[in-house]
Amino acid sequence: MTRAAVVSDLSPARRWHIVLARDRRFDGAFVYAVRSTGIYCRPSCPSRRPRRELVSFFPIPEAAEQAGFRACRRCSPTSVNGAHPDVALVRDACRRLDSHPDEPASMAALSARTGTSPRRLLRAFQAVLGVTPRQYRDAWRLERFKRQLHERRRVSPATYAAGYGSSSRVYERAGAQLGMTPATYARGGRGARIAFTVVPCPLGRLLVAATERGICRIGVGAGAEELAAGLRAEFPAAEIRRDRGPLRRWVGAIRRHLEGRAPHLDLPLDVRATAFQRAVWEALRKIPYGSTRSYAEIARAIGRPRATRAVARACATNPAAIVIPCHRVVRADGDLGGYRWGIRRKRALIEGERATKANR
Repeated sequence: MTRAAVVSDLSPARRWHIVLARDRRFDGAFVYAVRSTGIYCRPSCPSRRPRRELVSFFPIPEAAEQAGFRACRRCSPTSVNGAHPDVALVRDACRRLDSHPDEPASMAALSARTGTSPRRLLRAFQAVLGVTPRQYRDAWRLERFKRQLHERRRVSPATYAAGYGSSSRVYERAGAQLGMTPATYARGGRGARIAFTVVPCPLGRLLVAATERGICRIGVGAGAEELAAGLRAEFPAAEIRRDRGPLRRWVGAIRRHLEGRAPHLDLPLDVRATAFQRAVWEALRKIPYGSTRSYAEIARAIGRPRATRAVARACATNPAAIVIPCHRVVRADGDLGGYRWGIRRKRALIEGERATKANR
């Protein structure tokens, strides 16, 4: 089971990309359900891909079943192969938290309901998910809130349906993670102003998008339209315009960096994240140019030595590639691991940086 981080770390657009790629690394992180068939599957299911508008995402199989979907017989999304021995315990605890989102995530009460000690339950959560029960509950509650807003519910009823006790609490806790106020998010980012451009670079095409406060998204790919579509899918109602003018200086700095002419890259960012994601991304920016670190080393650096899988997921959900250099994180055995923009590009980035460093 690779559900090492909380589902809210993955945007709907990112989850859909994972489903299209049949990426096995995310099996266990979520399931997707198809409304036309009433079936839910794991991301790597070999079945034919449905139309995007027919797909819903759920964090665990039980949530999909509660919504009326049944498990796919072809990919068996309920099976857990090679799982951590505490997966069953953690899933039981997660189900209890999910069914009572308005209740405090008390370790004493939760451990009593699952028949274990608070200490063992905490260790199990950190080993399997990389988070505490409270962090899991907060993230799942945020995911419910986002789903309610996507279903065009108003902020007030969505607040209570998700388990928040008051509107002030949802504005306080959810606002930073949504990247905007709940009301703006409910409108698909309406009111947010984002300028972007797509230019050639040594890795293919480079998309840089920014608000007035800083860079909010960087993507690398083969096609400009695909990159632009990913940006629009994240904020479907934002005021997004293609305008290279305001971004010229930042784009130039990134391209010079990719060409090895400016190893040190320090640009302003306007990205929103959970506290855990932010800690990981800050640690990534401290990795020296031309060097790499393992996921385990990053976990230790942020004081969460058991959260290796969650670190990997935070890298996978990095919205600002290159500036937040997640490509510098590899597996402990030296294998490159995964990379959102393709292993070939990750290898090129690492080898290019090493060559530049060696020649200086």
